[in-house]
Amino acid sequence: MFFCFFATIRFEDSPKPGSTLVADALRGWIQRKKNEKQRPEPGTMIIKSAEFVTSAANKSQYPPAMLPEIAFAGRSNVGKSSLINTLVNRRHLVKTSSTPGRTQLINFFDINNSLTFVDLPGYGYAKVPAAVQKKWGPMIETYLSTRQTLKGVVIIMDIRRLPREEEHNLIQWLAHFSIAAILVLTKTDKLSKTKVIKQQTAVRHALEVEKEDVILFSAKTRRGKDAVWDAILALTNIKNDRREAYRK
Repeated sequence: MFFCFFATIRFEDSPKPGSTLVADALRGWIQRKKNEKQRPEPGTMIIKSAEFVTSAANKSQYPPAMLPEIAFAGRSNVGKSSLINTLVNRRHLVKTSSTPGRTQLINFFDINNSLTFVDLPGYGYAKVPAAVQKKWGPMIETYLSTRQTLKGVVIIMDIRRLPREEEHNLIQWLAHFSIAAILVLTKTDKLSKTKVIKQQTAVRHALEVEKEDVILFSAKTRRGKDAVWDAILALTNIKNDRREAYRK
């Protein structure tokens, strides 16, 4: 099972997932905005460029560690590709497929020459050959544990499904190594408002996190796009190009 390698790490001395899911930088950024009594700048970036850089199966194939990186992880078919495409206003930067499990390498994308998005292989799809899945664990563990420019991981979950063992293990693994996580529940447009609230509550309770630690998202309606960008900007300290236009 993919991410089974996370289960081999002991977490007795690490904090509960809920206390570390959102990095101090993220909450600190929000608090600073309140203290300064300023309107926060709009989260959505003006995307001037978004380009595929390379695919990698091992550390030697990574691009130079020059820019802050945000990785995207999630079960196959949760809308990971659609989320990334929506964030950068591109329809086909990351290829979407009706067949889950197609992403089998770590894919790097340059955003505005100031940030790198890293698309990790989707997990939990039974039809992916076992031999391929077996390679994914060490491949992703190596990236997450050694990439010095990694600032955080966006964990993507389908709001219609409760978190399973893989999600819990990944969240604990990230918390153990003090890697910030941004929790995003996708496909909210497929549920009624009442069911969205019910499912959001169920997911929060399952993960032991607060309401503000979970972002509701829909690629169809673009709900939550600004919130995801706010979290990314907070973790990467990247200047938002909208700032000057906003002040004017």
